[in-house]
Amino acid sequence: MSSLKILNPNAEHTRSLQSLVVNIGAAKGLQNVLKSNLGPRGTIKMLVSGSGDIKLTKDGKILLHEMQIQHPTASLIARAATAQDDITGDGTTSTVLITGEALKQCERFLSEGVHPRILADGFETAKNEALKTLNRLRIREDKVDKELLLNVARTSLRTKLATKIADHIADIVVDAVLCIQTPAGIDLFMVEIMTMPHRSIQDTRLIRGLVLDHGVRHPRMPRSLKNVHILTCNISLEFEKSEVDAGLFYKNAADRDRLVDAERKFTDEKVKKIIALKREVCKEGEGFLIVNMKGIDPPSLEMLSREGIMGLRRAKRRNMERLTLASGGVAVNSVEALDPSILGWADSVHEHVLGEEKYTFVEGVKNPTSCTVLIKGPNAHSINQVKDALRDGLRAVKNTIDDQCVVPGGGAFEVAAHCDLMKYKDSIKGKSKLGIQAFADALLIIPKTLANNSGFDPNDALMPLIDEHTDGNVVGLDVETGDPFDPETEGIFDNYRVKRQQLHLSSVLASQLLLVDEILRAGKSAAGGPPGQ
Repeated sequence: MSSLKILNPNAEHTRSLQSLVVNIGAAKGLQNVLKSNLGPRGTIKMLVSGSGDIKLTKDGKILLHEMQIQHPTASLIARAATAQDDITGDGTTSTVLITGEALKQCERFLSEGVHPRILADGFETAKNEALKTLNRLRIREDKVDKELLLNVARTSLRTKLATKIADHIADIVVDAVLCIQTPAGIDLFMVEIMTMPHRSIQDTRLIRGLVLDHGVRHPRMPRSLKNVHILTCNISLEFEKSEVDAGLFYKNAADRDRLVDAERKFTDEKVKKIIALKREVCKEGEGFLIVNMKGIDPPSLEMLSREGIMGLRRAKRRNMERLTLASGGVAVNSVEALDPSILGWADSVHEHVLGEEKYTFVEGVKNPTSCTVLIKGPNAHSINQVKDALRDGLRAVKNTIDDQCVVPGGGAFEVAAHCDLMKYKDSIKGKSKLGIQAFADALLIIPKTLANNSGFDPNDALMPLIDEHTDGNVVGLDVETGDPFDPETEGIFDNYRVKRQQLHLSSVLASQLLLVDEILRAGKSAAGGPPGQ
């Protein structure tokens, strides 16, 4: 009887080789699920929720996040791979593939009696050598130009969208990141993503300003203004209840009228101060927009409409923050703080009505450190697919600017690392070279899968790549022809930090899973009984 059974007869556990088989099987199973999604020619998965909602995607993070994974080892790999996406914005599918393939390559060595610790040590050595290859291959840029950013964005987006759509979105992504770039860095939260179920994906565009998802609330207010002064405020322009419980008592109708007039006068005075500011700053041909976080009641709206002021009420806090950054204004909480210096500016403001939805466009701001990507599409599936890809594209462009370097794509790095590791393996002695060989062979899963997903024989496509790298040429796999090509000439680039994190994560994951010699179902039951029951 095992020691665990003595401690708890009801505990479940697997021992030694059986636990390795369980872990390797889970990694291979997850690898087979995601393998067909890799690259620009990969297929799409359809996810169906319990309520019948359908989602079409080939994004590895979304697949791993949305799928209901029951197996503990597969769940561990999925969580680690999605953490890769959270940190770098890409590389989820590749991490799962390399981890699964590394464990698969170890199977034959384990069956021959090689200890897992030897293979794990080989993985660590192989990772360090692969990082040297990565540093050798990276293409440094002292000043990252727009053309390089466009190439990076296209490479990222083409793996998730059709080529024509990806190229259109790539221009928007690069312009959006350059728009919000400041000396302090790049904050991607300053890019607002708005969706509009209208027209086609090709009508998606970048607005150097803001799109608010609400419109004016008075029929006679202007719907379009040019050369606009913008007041952002958090001022209540409606009747308010007192902060403490209070009652107002009157003896007759005249007393009641006086009370109502006094309360109305209090609100009207605030509106009149806003109107006075408008008259002070607005010249001929200029407009005035007020964006308020609190409410504006109908009498106040009527007063504003008579002056030709466009008023938006109950604006979202995040929109208020972005609007002040973009238009150059300062948000105020009191009418006493009203001054021409706190006003923002925009070249045009107009309202767009789509069915029952209203959108207000604020364009031509003087300091566009915040912008909006307006995604249009015929249905929710198309819009969600572009929205998910857009986030990856933004992260890819930001990573390139932060790293000041890129790595040749199309599987070029993986093949180069494989060749370097095989040479390094021959230069060392001992059993650790088995782990190096397993990791080197595991890296080839990326070009093999790219070839397989493109309809080519993996081995026929791989041999010319290895021959070219042996001759000293850095080449990747052309998914259109299946032949080797120069990624730098074709503009196919990957992020340096994505590849670096991928190597770290896949080697650590594979090593940790190899070193598991016992799987215990530990922890207390839901009923609060003894552990293991």
